[in-house]
Amino acid sequence: MSNVYFADLRAGHKENLFDKITKLLTLAGLPQRVNEGDLTAIKIHFGEKGNHAFIRPIFARRVVDEIKKLKAAPFLTDSSTLYPGERKEAVSSLTCAIENGFGYACVGAPLIISDGLRGVTETDITIEGELLKKVHIGSEIIEADSLVCLTHFKCHELTGFGGAIKNLGMGCASRKGKLVQHSTVAPKVAEKYCTGCGLCLKSCAHDAIAVIEGKATIDPTLCAGCSRCITICPVKAINIQWNEAADLVMKKMAEYAKGALQGKEHKAVYLSFITHVSPACDCYGHADAPIVNDIGICASTDPVAIDQACADLVNNARGNEGSALQSGHEPGGDKFRGVYPEIPWEVQLEHGEKIGLGSRKYELVRI
Repeated sequence: MSNVYFADLRAGHKENLFDKITKLLTLAGLPQRVNEGDLTAIKIHFGEKGNHAFIRPIFARRVVDEIKKLKAAPFLTDSSTLYPGERKEAVSSLTCAIENGFGYACVGAPLIISDGLRGVTETDITIEGELLKKVHIGSEIIEADSLVCLTHFKCHELTGFGGAIKNLGMGCASRKGKLVQHSTVAPKVAEKYCTGCGLCLKSCAHDAIAVIEGKATIDPTLCAGCSRCITICPVKAINIQWNEAADLVMKKMAEYAKGALQGKEHKAVYLSFITHVSPACDCYGHADAPIVNDIGICASTDPVAIDQACADLVNNARGNEGSALQSGHEPGGDKFRGVYPEIPWEVQLEHGEKIGLGSRKYELVRI
């Protein structure tokens, strides 16, 4: 059974919310897991442009400050997205992060995109997974000495909820790793949008793309799944075929989380904010009304336990009328199926426990 430390959002002149963050990190064992001189990755979602539900940069600053007290060197990191958007490569990602308030002047630490300029700077990690034997992780995550997984807990349209497991598994994967989790087939060219410019052809290192009669085509037998062509295309004519079932995505995601933690199993701390629990991922360019009121912050050294605790806290809350929540409004109701009825969200927790990522059994320690 793992300890999950919980603080509500009540504050006063004797103790503010920043003080509670410090206390949570201390109780969760940050001083024991981050050593002097460590290059410490703070894995966080910078939020898509137009979104506002992501963790406030000033809270990230307190995490940075606590790491600096330990004479370590923190940096904030995220990876490029699989889809073409505001964070499809490092330049756009860092610009978006700064526009969302994560500049050095606010957070006090540099920003580093974990999978390089175009999402292909990756390290292959061998794991003993049920579905996967090798995962593709952003190299800067692997190179870091220690890690703080700073997560905004919310709903998610494919996994029911997005917590620490998703922040690690999907958020630390390179673009190729994201494609492995989401799809079993090569990207597809929408001919009506393709202009035949040939940029994708030049970007492909596997000779999988040809321009025939003015339109690009992808040979699935040669495609290595790096997905670089998706971000190269200036007219967004190349797209992922989102064909993987939700339960398999969650299982792969848990196995990727295990790969991201390899060598840092005892050098990682998890801090999850159950605030503005939006009905969809922070990758959207908007954030809908929260399905429950703000609940608090959890900390642990167990990614499965902290996700289970956050899910339980959300489900035990009263749902907000007038939100995207369609059922389960009563305390104890399933809030995630209340938004996405067909998603078996427990799979990521069950599989994470099965492969040794952590334990679903926990003790909630209120501070």
